[in-house]
Amino acid sequence: MPAPTIQIYTMQSVIEACAVAALGVERIGVTPAERGLPGEVSVSVAAEIAAAVRCATTVCALSVDSDQDAIVAMVEEVRPDVLHLCGPSGAVPPDAVVALRDRLPGIEIMQAIAVVGESSIADALAYAPVSDCLLLDSVSPDVEGVGAAGAIHDWSVSRRIVDAVSVPVILAGGLSPENVADAIAVVGPWGVDSLTHTNHWLRDGGFHKDLDLVARFAAAARRTTA
Repeated sequence: MPAPTIQIYTMQSVIEACAVAALGVERIGVTPAERGLPGEVSVSVAAEIAAAVRCATTVCALSVDSDQDAIVAMVEEVRPDVLHLCGPSGAVPPDAVVALRDRLPGIEIMQAIAVVGESSIADALAYAPVSDCLLLDSVSPDVEGVGAAGAIHDWSVSRRIVDAVSVPVILAGGLSPENVADAIAVVGPWGVDSLTHTNHWLRDGGFHKDLDLVARFAAAARRTTA
């Protein structure tokens, strides 16, 4: 089994993104928004980050929007490699994903799937044919869209999704340096993602990436193939 791809969210400055990329992280995420999302930055800052690290790593830009014009405008300014669609369930249905692909040639689409039970398998099967990869994530009532919940979900459901689809699957949701190896063993994903548990938390509730935790997360994930 090849080493899993490492994806780390969310970068808030060029310096931070370059430091994470220097650790050999294959994919980094930015959150260009003005909606109160964790770690969000302006579209212009997200564009600066993407430009700075484009040659060193793959850049993913997150959107919880349902309006196709707004999504396209963000992508055209940020110029990520990957559009990460993680709005509330059904915000961008599969036929709309097809329309976005037509409007954004050359941009990969990573569709977030909320793993909440058996229905999640049907959701994954519906989106897999129109997506370049799926991100299996948890949800929180305190955060808009899918992700940034900081909690694990039922990995047995995620494993069934991995076995059922033919596109790459990235596992997210509460993964940390301590549990990522177990998650990989159970789910067998193409990649693993971390936001919450690779953060250094600040007194005001904000955060920046903890480079030691990021390095430990990546090392623990890669040891699974040793």
